[in-house]
Amino acid sequence: MQIRALKIFCDVVTRRSFSKAADDNGITQSAASQTVHQLESHFGTKLLDRSKRPFVVTEEGKVCFDHCVKLVRQFEELVARLNNVHSQSADTVKVASIYSVGLSYMKQFVQRFTELNPDIHVQLDYHHPSEVYNLVKSGDADLGLLSYPTATHTVAVIPWREEQMAVVIAPDHPLASDHAISLQDLNGFDMIGFDQNLRIGQEINRVLADANTCPNVVMEFDNIETLKRAIEINAGFSILPEAHVQREVEAGTLTTVQVQTSSLIRPVGIIHRENIKLGANTENFIELLIGDAHPPINAPMSALSLTQSDADSTPEAIPAAK
Repeated sequence: MQIRALKIFCDVVTRRSFSKAADDNGITQSAASQTVHQLESHFGTKLLDRSKRPFVVTEEGKVCFDHCVKLVRQFEELVARLNNVHSQSADTVKVASIYSVGLSYMKQFVQRFTELNPDIHVQLDYHHPSEVYNLVKSGDADLGLLSYPTATHTVAVIPWREEQMAVVIAPDHPLASDHAISLQDLNGFDMIGFDQNLRIGQEINRVLADANTCPNVVMEFDNIETLKRAIEINAGFSILPEAHVQREVEAGTLTTVQVQTSSLIRPVGIIHRENIKLGANTENFIELLIGDAHPPINAPMSALSLTQSDADSTPEAIPAAK
């Protein structure tokens, strides 16, 4: 029997939901249900009464839960202590980042950290937002960097940046001569949007809907780099963080138009495992990110960001944007 199975059972009981426990552990609802079935087979007794909605924990299940919680907590304390001992001498800080954050910011931070800590290596890998969460939760990454971060029972969030977004267009687009526009001015224009499985796409659509703006969505992509290439061929406008189009604006392949609204802000955060002590090197890297953040962090985060207390929301259900 694995400690992971005991943890899944405890999460099912604590969260009163197979689906929420599954999200917390990065597995499917079916896998969570099968895990509980396997525990019941192992112990030879029913732990949950599924004939009732919602399910009811049996007397045997309560006894099992009480002991499993202690076992899981002791195991997590063991892992934390071992990680802490290891991190004191470890020479690598493992960082998982979504592409847009990494490509735009991280080179300078890694170089600066290496200058200050020549014996420490920063391993920076780029992933889809949901994979960033999974790597942090599993301990395969010390930190995750992504937009619209979501705090859960297993993941903590440190606010990092708030990025102003703007309408991004090709230089020969009809709106290119405007210095500032309202959201209503976008009505009827072709739009290149974010995939609706991504949080940034959902938030941009919400802002447009609140302003009674209905552009013609002709394409959807799941990352900023692909959106920029489509805009360059004048396939339509998009709404992107200004910081991520500076290179193209300077080169003259894209241009930006300011929008007369304060709602278009993309929050970016740092995530790490909850209730697990970070190593000294990881803490130093976080301090460097926070201390050198540009643009500076604004607190509290904008209305588009999630609060750290939103523990019932899961990153898999509401993916962060690339």
